[in-house]
Amino acid sequence: MITFTPSKLHHKACGRSCDPCFPKTFSLLCWNVHKKNRTDPAFRPFLQKMMATKRLHLCIFQEAEFDGKTFSIGECAYDAAANLQLKKSFYGVLTASRTESEHAEAYLSHSQESFIGPHKSLLLSVYPLGGTGKLLVLNIHAINFRENRSYEKELEVFAQKVRSHEGPMIVAGDFNAWNRKRMEALHRLCSELSMEIVEFDNEKVKSFMGYSLDFVLYRGMECLGKEVVSDHDISDHHPLLVTFRISE
Repeated sequence: MITFTPSKLHHKACGRSCDPCFPKTFSLLCWNVHKKNRTDPAFRPFLQKMMATKRLHLCIFQEAEFDGKTFSIGECAYDAAANLQLKKSFYGVLTASRTESEHAEAYLSHSQESFIGPHKSLLLSVYPLGGTGKLLVLNIHAINFRENRSYEKELEVFAQKVRSHEGPMIVAGDFNAWNRKRMEALHRLCSELSMEIVEFDNEKVKSFMGYSLDFVLYRGMECLGKEVVSDHDISDHHPLLVTFRISE
């Protein structure tokens, strides 16, 4: 039976051979995997290929399944925030990286889906850049089946979590921004945090009612390349692939 109050919120596992700090240039994958990362046999080879060919260093997953053991790719460490539990399996947002986080915090949304459903999970991770620099990564799966007011309040909570960070930052995930009011709230968040939105081919990005759901926001780095990876049948969302170079 699925429970909406997981017995453990924050999950963490170390990789076999993680890098000591984030490289200046790296690629990330942002993807709502629709709970398929452990059950679909195509997931692991798909991700291995991406890591081998795209300099993939960071994976930002929503609706991931995890159990506190190693990630699908053993050299990656991960942190995860659970919002659902089924027996010994947990589901929520998961951030995996070739560099182990030096600090991570897991949160649940204040609002529940449809008032009686699960909360959404949120994960904040901080990675060393070398020297004294830090990269902050916020993995979001925003509230969906609630009124716009609740959605806007949740975005304000997101902003509060990262407002004091002064260095490079990535905020990415499934924002469920499927109407004009929600998109306006998302753009206000970008403006407040001095962030930019990676512009993808919107025909390939998962959408609802004509609005894209998945976004990658960034600050303190240069976007060198972007791609929506659509050659798969693993999830109803397509992975967003971005290559960044951290500013000096």
